[in-house]
Amino acid sequence: MTPFDFISTWGPSGSRDAENERQGAQPYFLDLCELLEVPKPGTTGADAGYVFEKQTLALGQECGFADVFYKNRFAWENKAPGKNLDAALRQLLGYSLALNNPPILVVCDRHTIRIHTQFNGHPSETFSVHTAELSDPRQRQLLRRVWLDPESFRPKETNRDITEKAAKSFATLADGLRKRGPQASPQKEQYAEQVAHFLTQTLFCFFAEDVGLLPGRMFEKIVSNRHMTSQQLTSALQGLLSTMQEGGIFGADIVPWFNGGLFRKVNVPKLEITDVTELRNAAQLNWSAIDVSIFGTLFERGLDPAKRSQLGAHYTDPATIERIIEPVVRRPLLSNWKQLAQELQGLLAKNTKKAQLEAQQQYTAFLSSLADFKILDPACGSGNFLYLGLKALKDLEHQIITEAENLGLQRPLDLCTGPANMLGIELNEYAAELARVTVWIGELQWRMEHGYPFKDNPILEPLEVIEHRDALLRWETVKTDEGETRVAKEADWPKVSVVIGNPPFLGDRKMIRELGEQYTFALRKTYESRVPGGADLVCYWFEKARKAVETQGLGAAGLVATNSIRGGANRRVLEAISQTSRIYEAWSDSEWVNDGASVRVSLVAFGHADQPARLDGEEVEAITADLSSSQSVSDVEKLPENINTSYIGTQKNGPFDIAHEQAVEEDAVLARVHTGHERGVVDPRDGRVAHGHCLRACS
Repeated sequence: MTPFDFISTWGPSGSRDAENERQGAQPYFLDLCELLEVPKPGTTGADAGYVFEKQTLALGQECGFADVFYKNRFAWENKAPGKNLDAALRQLLGYSLALNNPPILVVCDRHTIRIHTQFNGHPSETFSVHTAELSDPRQRQLLRRVWLDPESFRPKETNRDITEKAAKSFATLADGLRKRGPQASPQKEQYAEQVAHFLTQTLFCFFAEDVGLLPGRMFEKIVSNRHMTSQQLTSALQGLLSTMQEGGIFGADIVPWFNGGLFRKVNVPKLEITDVTELRNAAQLNWSAIDVSIFGTLFERGLDPAKRSQLGAHYTDPATIERIIEPVVRRPLLSNWKQLAQELQGLLAKNTKKAQLEAQQQYTAFLSSLADFKILDPACGSGNFLYLGLKALKDLEHQIITEAENLGLQRPLDLCTGPANMLGIELNEYAAELARVTVWIGELQWRMEHGYPFKDNPILEPLEVIEHRDALLRWETVKTDEGETRVAKEADWPKVSVVIGNPPFLGDRKMIRELGEQYTFALRKTYESRVPGGADLVCYWFEKARKAVETQGLGAAGLVATNSIRGGANRRVLEAISQTSRIYEAWSDSEWVNDGASVRVSLVAFGHADQPARLDGEEVEAITADLSSSQSVSDVEKLPENINTSYIGTQKNGPFDIAHEQAVEEDAVLARVHTGHERGVVDPRDGRVAHGHCLRACS
């Protein structure tokens, strides 16, 4: 098969160009293999797992076929000339899970072959080859790589690389804008809020352009127009962002209705030439490939002056967060589905209309339960836990739909899970807004990557359920004889299915310095019967989650704390958890990244979950309050000799006073022991030989 033969057969107006999709699919592919000198499906020399018409489960129809499937290499969909290749790609994306997510998807209408890469953690790239170009050896070699070297299509730049570049670019923008703004309070704080809000809107616009939600790359065109004055540019951006709130006409284009609250308030700061240049540079990045699992963290560091120095520091690996998501969200829901799937299979085996209807009803009810499954992060920061929780829910629903179709059940019109499943509480206003944007972008990316169309009217679901407020205290104004005064009350959490999160790490000795005396005293007084004095700040989140499990029907909670939660006053909150429910999953001492620095943490999942206990990845009989599988140290009795004689370093924690004369005598004895301890000097007070450590130094 020569290039001329292939083009004259399958090119426009070729001898077989008019054949329909089914007639032409396999002959076209076999001729292409011969032209490229690559193996044909099912022939000698072809690997196992290389077949025509690999039966899969297509979303949107009862069953479907990937026209060609080559395991771990590609899936190929052939269409008749003139058919929509974008729709064909969405169809292949729907097959992808059932095909074990091949790294390359190819769609073809015989006139054009489009290669789409989908390497995990890398941006998707597209390569097109037209049939008329196959006389060019370079184009044929490009196609040969699909068969012989698919790894060569892996992009060099990762999604994380792109995200880090974007965050640095926006940090530069934020820094320049703030330096030119007012420097005196309260105008300084108001202007900083204006800048942060504008940049958050801008980054969403760049993403919306790159995924086709904003037509005609209108935002990029505005910032790239070198003929506009600063005032004209500011006015144009003000108009575009305002139009995105409700949708409408902007210039010659129709802007969709975005809503969601992100564009409710529009106030573009004055932009200078350096700002516009940075915006032009940022527009060149592939914003559709932003890594949402780290996106919020990096942008928060860049937009918040207090965290600017952490921009180049490490961030928590999403795989570590999965140690919370897996036992609290994914595992119990998947277990429930597997149990139901067995029951549905038994019903459908009866092969009656009544059994079919009952199975469909039970399946629909299970999907409704997913829609009602609410996840709360009561210290959500910029939203990385919320995004990974959302992804877990949507991945699970997608898997369930695929498996249910395999059983013969009808697919729902659309997914039932989405941003509405995610609730958050966050004290930092920058972070709360970024959390909402993280969830929105995560939802849109997931739909795009799995072949589901974007929702519209509006595109963004309102996310008032990600609240900007205190998760622990609320303040009420009450009247007294002396006048009005503010009184602290325990803050309410919404009723949800599960709680996940990474509450702030702050030791009890730093609370007054960081939170202020009034707040710290109010916090301790409000929770004094439930959280012991001397407990770290994170313990209050554990206690509130415990109380929700006990009284509000909370199914489970998975929280992160410093590993000091296993001992001292902190451990008492875990003891209370063990008394009213159970700790069923824990990592007792793991590495974590907090504010860019490595710390040691404990990850704890608790509630009434019907799961085997797992400690540090291994099944155990039970997990105790000190996060071990043996007897808890809290159950060990105190030594009588230690009663009333306790200290922490140089800090006295008990009645440890002695007379001056006794202290002088004891010091003299210890001095003699210290001088000769390596020779095995006998301590005259108790007859023991002192060696291996210095008694005086230890005392």
